[in-house]
Amino acid sequence: MGLFDIFRKKKNNVEPESTTNSESLSESQSETLSQSNSETTTSSALTQPVMEQVGLVDEHEADEWSKALDKKSEAIHDLPESESESESESESESESESESEDEIERNEQQVYDEGLKKSRTGFAERFNRFLANFRTVDEDFFEDLEETLVGADVGFDMAIKISDELREEVKLANAKRKEDVRDVIIKKMVDLYEADGVNEDTQMHFAPNGSTTVILFVGVNGVGKTTTIGKLASKYQQAGKSVLLAAADTFRAGATKQLQEWGERANVPVVAGKEKADPASVVFEAVAKARDKHYDILFVDTAGRLQNNVNLMQELEKMKRIIQREIPDAPHEVLLVLDATTGQNALQQAKLFKDSSDVTGIVLTKMDGTAKGGIVFAIRNEMHLPVKWIGFGEKASDLREFKPEEFVYGLFKELVS
Repeated sequence: MGLFDIFRKKKNNVEPESTTNSESLSESQSETLSQSNSETTTSSALTQPVMEQVGLVDEHEADEWSKALDKKSEAIHDLPESESESESESESESESESESEDEIERNEQQVYDEGLKKSRTGFAERFNRFLANFRTVDEDFFEDLEETLVGADVGFDMAIKISDELREEVKLANAKRKEDVRDVIIKKMVDLYEADGVNEDTQMHFAPNGSTTVILFVGVNGVGKTTTIGKLASKYQQAGKSVLLAAADTFRAGATKQLQEWGERANVPVVAGKEKADPASVVFEAVAKARDKHYDILFVDTAGRLQNNVNLMQELEKMKRIIQREIPDAPHEVLLVLDATTGQNALQQAKLFKDSSDVTGIVLTKMDGTAKGGIVFAIRNEMHLPVKWIGFGEKASDLREFKPEEFVYGLFKELVS
């Protein structure tokens, strides 16, 4: 099943937020469920009909549930009052902890939906303006389409590619309604995006045999590099990994302090040098410490002065040589952090860094801002670099693994009928 087919299936089969939502049940089921929620009894005379009518279990399963509930009710009744209250309090605390965890790890679709709201709105506005002028599929139509796509940060190359391929589409030639035209265009975008991503490696790579994984972060100043490191440090530390940070951006005022603050929040140590110190010396110290003390992951922050600065690229190469001298198969990832709101400028940064630092993946930040969304298509089409992480906000939980299906749905769900 193609990515667009998955998108359409998700679009046409949106699941209710709760399986006990009375609006999604029949009138009799809603009344029964409402009655059961309002009473506190565990009697099987009430529980069994409720479960059967709502359709949660069949008659045999309902009978088994009823017997089990009756036994539990008797057991609780026979307990001393203090023990019964203690069990109730324990269950309440467990439910509270579960709700708290659910709040932190929100449903992926909901996260993408909320995070892409501005991008989705911007895309819809551009396409609606384009379609408002639609009369027939002619040369002017294709020129307007290309201009719309470029304006949405899809990139010039992909805009032309989409336009050229749509000229050959019989379905587009026969489209009469604006909605049909829109659906054909978006399907072509998604299909090309999926085709460009064949054999794309979106997984994070870690060192074998429990040795230290080294992940190098590159990118210009202001894109959210240090913040991204802090969020990932928190994420992996909470997953049970021992994490160490290296503050190798020694030239930007406040960069080390900012990373140390993130380290304190995540309870992760930071190796730092003096201001204006040689970044390579900080990296050497951090790698040695990570190796000798058997840290699972070392995140290395780097300077981001002018992406085309020859000295900066030489510094990155020096850091990599030092890392490889101590851990031969490192760095295991070189992640380029890009600010999604900068559009085509971010694409130019990706090209320059890819040429000089062996980038293995992209982290797109600030997608919840004024990003147009199309930059994801341009990066895959022109750079063939996988987007591995995407950021939707300031909290550590707002940095998520990139999921193409959720991204496509979150970006286009209000456009495709």
